[in-house]
Amino acid sequence: MKLPFRGAPDTALYDLFEQSGQNIERAGALLRELLADYPDRTELTEEIRACEQTGDRITHDIIHRLNGSGASPPFPSSDAYELARALDDIVDYTEQTAVSLELYAVEAPMAQAEELAEVLVGASEGVGRALRTFREGSQLSPHLVEIHRLENEGDRVSRAAIASLFQGGIDPMVVIRWKDIFELLEQAIDSCETVAHLLEGISLKGGR
Repeated sequence: MKLPFRGAPDTALYDLFEQSGQNIERAGALLRELLADYPDRTELTEEIRACEQTGDRITHDIIHRLNGSGASPPFPSSDAYELARALDDIVDYTEQTAVSLELYAVEAPMAQAEELAEVLVGASEGVGRALRTFREGSQLSPHLVEIHRLENEGDRVSRAAIASLFQGGIDPMVVIRWKDIFELLEQAIDSCETVAHLLEGISLKGGR
């Protein structure tokens, strides 16, 4: 896949997207660690909040660069805006998951949440790798395929997790809490696939 270079590429823009990918990978890894050790490592929630704030800053910097740097974006600005927003969504949903554990006073994580967090880590790493190859526009496809595979896996785990909540007479309040948490994790994974679709679309446009 080749990217649609239009004049001299704005390398600083690529740097920002790669920073966003690194921040996404860190947020996902922190959430996995939080769930694995919950509630013993609740301080990790603050680190995930810091990732969310970093993501907001990077998104702002990308938008500012698109609007005011005078540099030529290497692909359409509208695609860059959509990509920046989709990347920000991943960290937002990751942070909301961590905050929900605290908000709902969860005493111990469910195994399915840890499994979904593991899927999210894989998808986040796929996003990070894809963004690191984005600059050259080569070897992008394997990363996108893996993200799509993980999104399907996330759907499967999420469906099974939600179904399990309605079996065995679980307290309705527990059902509501964990259903919300499972859905936030699934949305974070889905956002990784949104990024994959956007990268694929940008690359296809470049091959026309």
